Amino acid sequence: MPVFEVLTGSALGTLLGMRHALEPDHLTAVSTLMTSSAGDRSRVRAAMLGASWGIGHTLSLVAVGAVLVVLRTEMPAYVADLFELLVAVMLVTLGVRAIVLAARQGPLGPAHIHHHGRVVHTHAGAAPHVHVGDWTLARRPLIVGAIHGLAGSGALTALVLATLTSTAARVTYMTLFGFGSTLGMAVLSGVLGWPLAKIGANRTMARTLSAVVGCVSIGLGVFWGYPLTSRLLSN
Repeated sequence: MPVFEVLTGSALGTLLGMRHALEPDHLTAVSTLMTSSAGDRSRVRAAMLGASWGIGHTLSLVAVGAVLVVLRTEMPAYVADLFELLVAVMLVTLGVRAIVLAARQGPLGPAHIHHHGRVVHTHAGAAPHVHVGDWTLARRPLIVGAIHGLAGSGALTALVLATLTSTAARVTYMTLFGFGSTLGMAVLSGVLGWPLAKIGANRTMARTLSAVVGCVSIGLGVFWGYPLTSRLLSN
């Protein structure tokens, strides 16, 4: 029965989406965003950052997936590999950014450099922060989430085409899958917000954590991207 199929697929999609948010590349990407925005890490703000990632993830996932579902086709393997490689490049970029930001922060916080003619001086400034409800909050995690959604759209489309029979059920499943990812990442980010706020009170610990997370992100990006690069070059 189509209604039963939609309800069952929706419930399963939500649960799998929440589990999907816990995958290593997702956690690493969001962690670099959280640790590099020290100073505004309350649970609400952290949850908003995770939700922004999830919204971007859902938008690209559903947009690409819906097109493939309507056309009743799967994403070509080389396109899927390109999207996956884009995630790897993004992880390396986020990692480098986290390390650079950590290196720029002195014991009193981020350094601000001013030029007055030939005179250059540096002083400590306010910690970088995130504005809730403002485009500055949503922009970076939204884009990061959208890239992750592109990489996952091919596999998800293949799954729904193989298991669900109606177009409505397939699109609903993908939408609820995205909703589950958004909810899962928002909850996880909110939970991480409190210990990160405590760590952020100590500049040395905050810088160390940002550098460590950056190194992990770079390592995961290289580990993820190397076989994809080799496969794409061999085709």
